[in-house]
Amino acid sequence: MSQRFILNEVSYFGAGCRKELADVLKRMNMNKALVVTDKGLIKVGTVKLVTDTMDEAGFPYEIFSEVKPNPTVTNVKQGIEAFKASGADCLVAIGGGSAMDTAKGIGIVINNPEFSDIVSLEGVAPTKHKSVPIIALPTTAGTGAEVTINYVIIDEERQAKMVCVDPNDIPAVAIVDPELTYSLPKGLTAATGMDALTHAIEGYITKGAWVMSDMYELQAIKMIAEYLPTAVEEPTNPVGRENMALAQYIAAQAFSNVGLGLVHGMAHPMGSLHDIPHGVANALLLPTIMEFNMPECIEKFGVIARTMGVDTTGMTAQEAAQAACDAVKDLAIRVGIPQHLSELGIKEEHIPALAAQAITDVCTPGNPRDVTEEQIVELYKKVL
Repeated sequence: MSQRFILNEVSYFGAGCRKELADVLKRMNMNKALVVTDKGLIKVGTVKLVTDTMDEAGFPYEIFSEVKPNPTVTNVKQGIEAFKASGADCLVAIGGGSAMDTAKGIGIVINNPEFSDIVSLEGVAPTKHKSVPIIALPTTAGTGAEVTINYVIIDEERQAKMVCVDPNDIPAVAIVDPELTYSLPKGLTAATGMDALTHAIEGYITKGAWVMSDMYELQAIKMIAEYLPTAVEEPTNPVGRENMALAQYIAAQAFSNVGLGLVHGMAHPMGSLHDIPHGVANALLLPTIMEFNMPECIEKFGVIARTMGVDTTGMTAQEAAQAACDAVKDLAIRVGIPQHLSELGIKEEHIPALAAQAITDVCTPGNPRDVTEEQIVELYKKVL
């Protein structure tokens, strides 16, 4: 059986590496950028840290700041119109997954106008042309969207998240500067960090996992377990921030190629139907879904436990696997993740609609253990 592994071409890492942006744009022979971001990042000054580098170099740009936390089809269409009106020839995405996903949608449709309805991009769309060049600068350490071939957009009409998978959407350049994450509040640092851990664990146990992806995911799990508490508890600690920025990138390189599983399948409808932040949804669900998957992942869970620093000496395989689930839950509690759906406003009567979307989510088939809609209902109830 053949395996495919897609990586972006160029990435920069390290404190202050955003200063490479202007030179990158010039080397790419770009003439004007549309900056895709959100108003919150403008308000706290994070966007200015990036645009200052373009101002100093005299590189022209305009800003589109209408990105929503869970971007929608309408959001992407607004961005497309802003791009056309700006006269730009590239996109600079500054933000978390929402900004980068919005930029991917914009860039794909601009160069593949036959998909202008946006909803036709759901799943694996047969686009013919690469996106408008995207330079992605993440401001969270979670989604890894700067290196993935995936993006997620909400279809308002169906109130459902569309997961779009397309090698043509991968950013041309990733600039991973941990200084851009310093303004991230503790809650978002925790949620996005647990999102990265979910990527790493699901990418490690998904049906598509193999030796190439495993080496990335295990390194990411190790780093997140070690450095997420520091990033949350000491927001300006450069060691915590730099290692989390790198860990989420490492995790994303692999899951982008091998897929995810039921945690994401169940988290996506929580976002589309109840506007729950994606990282919070993942973190809340992860330990429970790990326990559900344990029969198919005994040995790998033991590896996860040891990778997270658990001494499994003398444990049975079952005990070591349970230790992995417990270690993940302990980490989530330590960084302040809610432990019950009811804390997020989700009630028992909401569960059937959530389960109906989860069973059809594009991530669910990648889960190592096959699942029914009835089982998904029971899993939601376990964390109610």
